[in-house]
Amino acid sequence: MAYLLPHLHNGWEVDQAIVTEEDRVVLIRFGKDDNSTCMVQDEVLMAIADKVKNFAVIYLVDNEEVPDFNNMYELFDDCTTMFFYRNKHIMVDLGTGNNNKINWALADKQEFIDIIEMVYRGARKGRGLVVSPKDYSTKYRY
Repeated sequence: MAYLLPHLHNGWEVDQAIVTEEDRVVLIRFGKDDNSTCMVQDEVLMAIADKVKNFAVIYLVDNEEVPDFNNMYELFDDCTTMFFYRNKHIMVDLGTGNNNKINWALADKQEFIDIIEMVYRGARKGRGLVVSPKDYSTKYRY
């Protein structure tokens, strides 16, 4: 399903997507389209794209085709999702210790919509760090 979402093919396109969007959250999924983790994430992103179009825009970036951001954002995982608002990186406290990005595939559509909505609400208030509605730490998993 990755082919249905807009792809950014160079560093300039990524920068322009982040800089030029004024009113919505820019969600960028870094990873390879043929990676199984990214495929799961792309299915969810495709399913929710129409539901979040009023407050978020979704882009996909192949981090082998566009290696410009790999060191800057520490993109060493198979699939990484990051949020930006008005040219500012928005961090999300998911309870995992890494607030910069989501580095696993979220398979639940409603959970992902809730996270995007919290990012949008917090970013509009000027917050650089928002707290996720659900704690994804491993301390509650038995």
